[in-house]
Amino acid sequence: MIRSDTTLAVLLIAALSPSIPAQAAAGAAAAPDAWWQRLNALCGQAFEGRLVRAPEGDQTFRAAAPVMHVRDCADNRIRIPLAIGDDLSRTWVFERTDDGIHFSHDHRDVDGAPDTVTGYGGTTSNPGSADTQLFPADAATAEVIPGSGLRSVWLVEIRPGDRFVYAANRVGTERGFLVEFDLTRPVEAPPAPWGWTD
Repeated sequence: MIRSDTTLAVLLIAALSPSIPAQAAAGAAAAPDAWWQRLNALCGQAFEGRLVRAPEGDQTFRAAAPVMHVRDCADNRIRIPLAIGDDLSRTWVFERTDDGIHFSHDHRDVDGAPDTVTGYGGTTSNPGSADTQLFPADAATAEVIPGSGLRSVWLVEIRPGDRFVYAANRVGTERGFLVEFDLTRPVEAPPAPWGWTD
């Protein structure tokens, strides 16, 4: 069951705080590693999702059921193409860095060229948990997305054998997305995303 929008909003806002209580710091240090291991364990598999929440009138995830494919895994980078019907333009990119885990959106045109809106995302500002990592928008996002005065934040939750959740929100607005993928039933992988040569 997906958590309530109120609880989700609290978690998203918490992402904007760079610190955690001192008493939680010791256990939290291992959280990014545990989360990364959960993500890595999905490598090679594809899963179908369902739209839970989206802005009124936005058709991004409504054309067809989204399918995520954990397709490209390296020690410090995992790429997850997201197919929505015949639209193979999107890839989620997770990277381990000295600053934490960086999450970005790689959008391509059908010929493989970068879309005009691509590369946006952010780096974790706190250790998060083994279940959930939060990614507040970075300076590059402010340059790429119109209305950059609004603060965006992404949440990615992994419950092994249960669900993978992608949530995006512009804090202080009604604009938000929530998509849940069923990890109990792997599906056939979609074709390679636009611009990929392998």
